[in-house]
Amino acid sequence: MSVRENTPTRLEVDLANGGDAGTTPVAPTVRRRRSSSGGARVEIAVLVGPALIVFLGFVIFPVVMAAYYGFFSWQGYGPPTDFVGFRNYVTILQDPTFQEALTHNGIIVVLSLVLQGPVAILLALLLNRKLRGQSLIRVLIFVPYVISEVVVGTGWSLMLQTNGAVNGMLENLGLGAFTQDWLSHPDIAIWTLMVIITWKYVGFAVILFLAGLQGIPEELPEAAAIDGASFWQIQRHITLPLLAPTLRIWAFLSIIGALQLFDLVYIIWGQYIASTAGTSTMATYLVANGRNAGNYGYGNAVAVVLFLISLVVALIYQRFVLRRDTEGAITGKGKS
Repeated sequence: MSVRENTPTRLEVDLANGGDAGTTPVAPTVRRRRSSSGGARVEIAVLVGPALIVFLGFVIFPVVMAAYYGFFSWQGYGPPTDFVGFRNYVTILQDPTFQEALTHNGIIVVLSLVLQGPVAILLALLLNRKLRGQSLIRVLIFVPYVISEVVVGTGWSLMLQTNGAVNGMLENLGLGAFTQDWLSHPDIAIWTLMVIITWKYVGFAVILFLAGLQGIPEELPEAAAIDGASFWQIQRHITLPLLAPTLRIWAFLSIIGALQLFDLVYIIWGQYIASTAGTSTMATYLVANGRNAGNYGYGNAVAVVLFLISLVVALIYQRFVLRRDTEGAITGKGKS
């Protein structure tokens, strides 16, 4: 009999000591878990690190510096030395011009949801069915969204002048009584802006809704149709409820975009006409009273106020509207 045959096996030792034959050594498992955990941390650092550095450098750092400069009366050159505390922020909140701009932003938020939402849903429902030339129609609807704001603003400003293409077309059609000063009239300018915004951004909403409609099982509308439900009943009781998460995401993006609206207003109306025409926004107020006025400290304070308003709106929306969606996310701690 060899020495190897007399050597007790690990199984025999475990049984002799009263242990469980299926028990595995603890130390190697702990080492493997620690090793895998360390590798996961390294992988996360490698993947997230560059994006985190960019986010801190181009988002968080500018916000912090804007908040710092907002406490000074600063002309944009040299280190800020004239400390004024919260005076810039108090002036902003008490300025009637800023209050008007904030009101305009609120109106744009509401009208964007009211106008773009129904139009985009109807177009998405139409394009979700088999139609001749469906791809061409989708492209035509989406093209305005990808066109530069500078091109859109310049084109519409030329067409909407008192002697522009729109009034000329109305006169040629015998509708000269409907010609208006589309850009300068305070009662009309805001609606002109909403028409342009709807034309520009409804394509994005349509594409988003079409993507949401693709995720709805075809069996549900077919079963409802077999049971005798009409087309509109199917859309109301099946399609729209299942499309609700996509609608909420679009509404959030639309709200934030409306609060930060700048390009179209600044290009079409400019920094001074926008205020008299009733289309000024917080962003145009920032440029007019900050950079163009040579008061960069005040402009930074306005930027901070705009950031805080957008942040508060986003947090409230996520807390009360998007909560049902985030609770069901894979990474969330939703109810089981």
